[in-house]
Amino acid sequence: MYLSKDRNTSGGRRRRTNLALLLLIPTAILTGLVANTAGTRWGIHPSVFHGIVAFAILILSPWKQAIVRRGLGKWKASNWVSIFLLLFVLTTLGTGVTHAVGYTGRIGPLTLMQVHIGGAVAALVLTWFHYRSHPVRLIKKIDMSRRGFLRTATFAAASGIVWVSFEGTLDALDTYGGQRRFTGSHERGSFNPPSLPVTSWLDDRVQHIDRDDWSVDVDGRKLDFGDIEALGHESFDAVLDCTSAWYSQQTWTGVRLDQLLDAGGHRSIEVRSQTGYARRYPSRDIDRLWLVTHVGGEPLSPGHGYPARIVAPGRRGFWWVKWVTSIQASDLPWWIQSPFPLT
Repeated sequence: MYLSKDRNTSGGRRRRTNLALLLLIPTAILTGLVANTAGTRWGIHPSVFHGIVAFAILILSPWKQAIVRRGLGKWKASNWVSIFLLLFVLTTLGTGVTHAVGYTGRIGPLTLMQVHIGGAVAALVLTWFHYRSHPVRLIKKIDMSRRGFLRTATFAAASGIVWVSFEGTLDALDTYGGQRRFTGSHERGSFNPPSLPVTSWLDDRVQHIDRDDWSVDVDGRKLDFGDIEALGHESFDAVLDCTSAWYSQQTWTGVRLDQLLDAGGHRSIEVRSQTGYARRYPSRDIDRLWLVTHVGGEPLSPGHGYPARIVAPGRRGFWWVKWVTSIQASDLPWWIQSPFPLT
C-alpha cells in the first residue's frame, strides 16, 4: 500500500524529481569538469555525457518549477534557496545551450562560458543547502523495483534522444554550433595568428619580456634565446583548445623537449612560467611536448607567450605554459598537482 501511494501521489512525483536533480546536478558539473580537461578524442568524449545530463535536467525543469511554485504557498526562509537554485540552474542550462548553438560573445564583462561555469558552481552550493532544508530519502524499495528501473531507463533514453536530436538539428542546418570540435569548442582564428585569442589562467597577466634579458633554466643549464634557436627548429600544426570553449589550429615552430632535457629515470617534467604558473607532465610525454618561439612563421606575441611557450598537442590550453623560464626533470609523479591550476 505504501509503495502504491509513493508511486501515484504528487508527493511521490516531487520526491522523484528532487532525487533526480540531487543526482543530476553534481553529475553535470563532474562531467563538465572532465570534458573541460580532456583534449583527446576518447571512444565517447565526456562532453557527450555532459550534454545528455544537461538535457535531462532541462526536461525536469518544468516539474521543479511546479514544486517551487507550490512551496511558495507556505512561505519560509528556505524558499529563497529553492528560488535561487532554480534560477542558477536555468541560467547554467541557458548559457550552455546558447554556447552550443553558436553564440560566443559576452554577457556584460563576463564571457558566456564564465557565466555558465559560475552558474553551475552556485547551483552546486545551493543544491547542498536546498537538500539540507528539504531532505530527500535517497533509496526506497520502489526505486529498486522493475518499475523504478524502467522509469529511470526511459528517462535516460529520452534525454539521450533529445541530445541527439539537438545536435542533429545543428548539423542539418549547418549552423556555427554544428561545427564545434568534439570537445564542444568553437573555432577561432585558425592559421591566422593575429586572430588567435589571448587568454591566461585566472590571475596571470601578459608578460612583456626583453628577449636579450630572457633565459630558461633547463635542469640547471641556462639557455638564452640564441641557444634555443641554435638547436634547430621544426614546424608543425597543432590545435590549441582552450577551456574558454574555443579552439585554434596554428603552425608552430620550436624544439621538442627531448632535445633539451634527458628525463630518463625521472617521473615527471615541471615547466614554470615567469608568472609562477606551473604544470607537471609525465616524463613519457617528453617527445610530444614542444618549446616554441614562433607561430605562423612569426615570433610569438607577448600575449601568446613570447619569447617561448609550451605547445602540448592533445592537451587543453591550461597545459600550454607561456613565458617559460624553467624546465626541470622531477622524481615526483605528474599527478601531484590539482587537476586545474588554482592560481
